[in-house]
Amino acid sequence: MPGREGEMHPVLKAFVCGSISGTCSTLLFQPLDLLKTRLQTLQPPAGGSGRVGMVTLLFRVVRTESLLGLWKGVSPSFARCIPGVGIYFSTLYTMKQNLLVDRSPTALESIFLGATARAISGICMLPVTVVKTRYESGRFGYRSVYGALKNIYQTEGARGMFSGLTATLLRDAPFSGIYLMFYMQTKKLTPQDQLDPVLMPLMNFGCGIFAGILASLTTQPADVIKTHMQLSPEKYCRTSQVIAFIYKDFGLVGFFRGGVPRALRRTLMAAMAWTVYEQMMEKMGLKS
Repeated sequence: MPGREGEMHPVLKAFVCGSISGTCSTLLFQPLDLLKTRLQTLQPPAGGSGRVGMVTLLFRVVRTESLLGLWKGVSPSFARCIPGVGIYFSTLYTMKQNLLVDRSPTALESIFLGATARAISGICMLPVTVVKTRYESGRFGYRSVYGALKNIYQTEGARGMFSGLTATLLRDAPFSGIYLMFYMQTKKLTPQDQLDPVLMPLMNFGCGIFAGILASLTTQPADVIKTHMQLSPEKYCRTSQVIAFIYKDFGLVGFFRGGVPRALRRTLMAAMAWTVYEQMMEKMGLKS
């Protein structure tokens, strides 16, 4: 029973469950994040021909950087996702316990809850997100997450550590809000009472895949803008400058570069994170 001496606080339980789910999904899907970053930052080919696709880039990375090169940036990914996902789920749990009394959120409430929890998590972890993006780009020679954070602060100040804040919030907050809304609404349509408990994780994963695809497509342009701002903060002072650059050099399609690996990664990561989180919360006797 909660409240017993030595019993872990429910919010802390939610943080631990979220952190473990974030660890599993980050390790598995880091290669997709690296490919997404590389695709978004490729220079336009001369003459407008010879477009590089995800599979071509995959083999190029393996050939030039070895198979482990696909996991470049996994250290900052862990440094961001383990506490970041924990903060997200514990914030979400706290808001649901305080704002909703023994009921499921409506569609609009789901958007608000998901977006708010992600915004809080995103702001807390943004400096590490900047490091992760730079690691994955292959343009910077950082030796450690701490060394990278120290270097950025010394050379670019707080502005560099929080570069791309607007684009990050425009990407992550809507994604999480839209994702949670579709996820909760899809689960309501499934006959959970009639389903074998053994199949529940598979059903949750399927609902997560569906929600992730829709949320990824909606927020892809903001992700491209964020990547450019974090890689070249000295070049872009405003989000509007990045938008103009992308449109001028790549057209509308430029806002969807790296969309396939990102959709795969975000969809699979979110689906796995929610599936693991809900199963762990159930084992701990808490309603997620």
